[in-house]
Amino acid sequence: MRKIPTMNWTSRLSPVTLLAGMLLMVSQNAAADAPDRTIQGHVVVSTHDPAVQVRVPASSAYVGADRWLLKEYADDIELHCFVNADPDRRVRQIYWVQFEAYLPSRPELRHHYTSSRHATLGGLDFYLDTWVASTDSSEGPDSDGAHLNTLLHSAGYRLPASMMTVRLVHLTADSRKELMLIYGEDLAATGFTAADLGEGGKAHARWPAIEARLINRAERAISIQPLAR
Repeated sequence: MRKIPTMNWTSRLSPVTLLAGMLLMVSQNAAADAPDRTIQGHVVVSTHDPAVQVRVPASSAYVGADRWLLKEYADDIELHCFVNADPDRRVRQIYWVQFEAYLPSRPELRHHYTSSRHATLGGLDFYLDTWVASTDSSEGPDSDGAHLNTLLHSAGYRLPASMMTVRLVHLTADSRKELMLIYGEDLAATGFTAADLGEGGKAHARWPAIEARLINRAERAISIQPLAR
């Protein structure tokens, strides 16, 4: 989902500095292996950034978690996934909860979102956007989408051909940390394809009404409560 920049910085570093940087990277990778948040039934419990409980429907199944360091951006990412699926494990609804935080080694980085739409969940402000898309598009190997697909595949789930998706993103005051909530549904239930509903598609005029109902379902499906101290 992100363009990963390339750079050759090793030639500018002394051997001592390079060794220190390598040890720091190993330490950061080890720290990023274990999820920092916990699961209590159908609730993701986060004690910081932000301190909240994210609840998804009791009908969903917990797929699992992944945590990794996006090295090029020094971005610590933690992903949790729940799904509702058919008996053949084809995903019908997905509930994707993700936390991101830039490491102190990259103080210049900030998360940026341009959506003019917002929603309020649990007293927190979220950027809101939506889209329809096929699920066969390629992902960079270190992207969150690739990690999600690997997690689903390892648990025996498969995505439908196309999905319609709501993304909600809450940023900390300094925009260096975020909570991202993604709710997605199998697009087949609408009777249309992604091309039909996309701009220029034969059913594009139907999208605003479909989108409004989708957003409503997303806001009812995922709830947030401040974590009790």
